Amino acid sequence: MADALPEWAIKGELILNCNCTVFCPCVISLGDHPPTEGYCMGWAGIRIDAGHFDGENLSGLNVGLLLEIPGRMGRGNWKAAAYIDDRASDKAYDGLLKVFTGQARGTTGLFKVLVSEFLGAEKAPVSYETEGKTRRLVVGRAIKGEVAPVAGHGGEDIVVTNTEYWMGPDITVAKASQGRVRAFGRVWDFDGRSAEICQIDWHGPK
Repeated sequence: MADALPEWAIKGELILNCNCTVFCPCVISLGDHPPTEGYCMGWAGIRIDAGHFDGENLSGLNVGLLLEIPGRMGRGNWKAAAYIDDRASDKAYDGLLKVFTGQARGTTGLFKVLVSEFLGAEKAPVSYETEGKTRRLVVGRAIKGEVAPVAGHGGEDIVVTNTEYWMGPDITVAKASQGRVRAFGRVWDFDGRSAEICQIDWHGPK
């Protein structure tokens, strides 16, 4: 039963860059529309400002993700990999792995259903930095990304608000100036492609 699973929570920010040529259709179609290229390849970075898993503090840690989706998001058959901050304790590492494989249920529980192949997980140096409006993620030699919001009217960020998107209701439309992956046999370059920025408030097991 879910009641027997450890309680967890994560608040912070997520950035994502994929191979979509324009803003990802999944945000507003909720997976009913395929990615712009028919399939999705992407990386994500999570900055945990405050969080815990089964009493273990997760605050200040970062996570990198690799995602590969063969078509419409909701049809599953995803492939995924996770890079956990090498500053994490063993208990924090195990907890974050459960969160990002869906085993901990709650907000990320859908991973357990949608991911058919987990490529692997490892501890790595994961750096998530913000300079002005630009966010940078560096995961060892595996991921090197930089994203920034797309400017709208008056120079303000373009934000898709009040969505039912699983990551969070408000998604800032962004673009990657750098999006490079060299991991698990993947060699991706998504410079200039679609990106997202989202404030996250996740929890589980319910």
